[in-house]
Amino acid sequence: MNELRELLDEYWILKDRDKEKYYKIRDSISKFRSFISDKLGYQIILTSDLIKLEKLPGKAEPWMGIYAFDDKLEYAFLCLLLMFLEDKEKEEQFLLSQLTEFIQGTFPGDEKIEWTLYSHRRHLIKVLKFAIDIGFIKVNDGDEERFYTDQSTEVLYENTGTSKYFMRNFSGNILKYTKLEDLERDEWLDMDTDRGRIRRNRVYRRIIMSPAVYRHGEDDQDYLYIKNYRNMIQADLEKYLQVDLHVHRNGTFLVLDEEKRYKNSFPENRAISDIVLQVNKIIVNKVRNKELSRNAEDIIIVHKTVFDNIIEEVKEKYSIGWSKEYREMKLEKLSKEVINYMKNFSMLRVDENNNEIIILPLVGKIVGDYPKDFNNKEKEND
Repeated sequence: MNELRELLDEYWILKDRDKEKYYKIRDSISKFRSFISDKLGYQIILTSDLIKLEKLPGKAEPWMGIYAFDDKLEYAFLCLLLMFLEDKEKEEQFLLSQLTEFIQGTFPGDEKIEWTLYSHRRHLIKVLKFAIDIGFIKVNDGDEERFYTDQSTEVLYENTGTSKYFMRNFSGNILKYTKLEDLERDEWLDMDTDRGRIRRNRVYRRIIMSPAVYRHGEDDQDYLYIKNYRNMIQADLEKYLQVDLHVHRNGTFLVLDEEKRYKNSFPENRAISDIVLQVNKIIVNKVRNKELSRNAEDIIIVHKTVFDNIIEEVKEKYSIGWSKEYREMKLEKLSKEVINYMKNFSMLRVDENNNEIIILPLVGKIVGDYPKDFNNKEKEND
């Protein structure tokens, strides 16, 4: 087990869920503390209950956030749940009705929270499931699933005491922040963000935390740092994470050992991941055949209808090996799923104003196809 990779891969390590892992990582921290401090600028939170690497991104990306959430109200409910737990002792119990009353009375927005509304109950249940899964509350009695259909449902929860370590500490007053950049700069208030240590931390974070780091123009200082110090960065990544650094003209990527993947890495063991590999293959072939053209930054810009046609072509060529769900999926829905998945792995961006798809260099890095005898085997199976 690579202990640093475990800390990067998990939100935190809870002792009551895996004592062996907790103690193994705790005893190994000294081996990589200098790397996470000097190169990443990260801190480790170590308590008798958990170990957490305080992971901050080098740059905010569209795909970042809580994967299970799809509505701003869920983030608001999560913050209110954290506020609610602040006054609770470790192992203190509380009822679902106490939490719902607190949220109704504390919610700061113009929208009024009404638990008679199914949508509000659904959003809260998603937050509670997330809190249980990540480990800062436990269910002692009851089932919040019943809250979907019955707003009078009671569930008895227990505070684990770990919620106080969930949020990061901010240097400034976040109530005065008005834009995303304010949050990004919070860590380095009143400091020149182009100074050596700050740039080093930012670049290392971007390389490790993002699927790709792209070059934005000739004067991109972060990318120049990567090119100038690539040997040092490569040595660090090999030593501490056993991964390879691939630096190209317009993109930098981490390549992982096939047997040592992170939780959210590409490709992964999901049907949509295989389909995207095939989409990438078709796009690369079209570039080679001069059906699609790249600009100086290896970016391909196509109209949404052109991208939909690519998805249709992929479906016609490869769907024989897909699951029933994707074989029978309508083209519009399939295209939407592919686009969302590729966005989350920095393979494309969507220009809503011009109805265009901006295909990024990572697409050309990883492609997939069936073995040459695949169709014959499928016919034999039929």
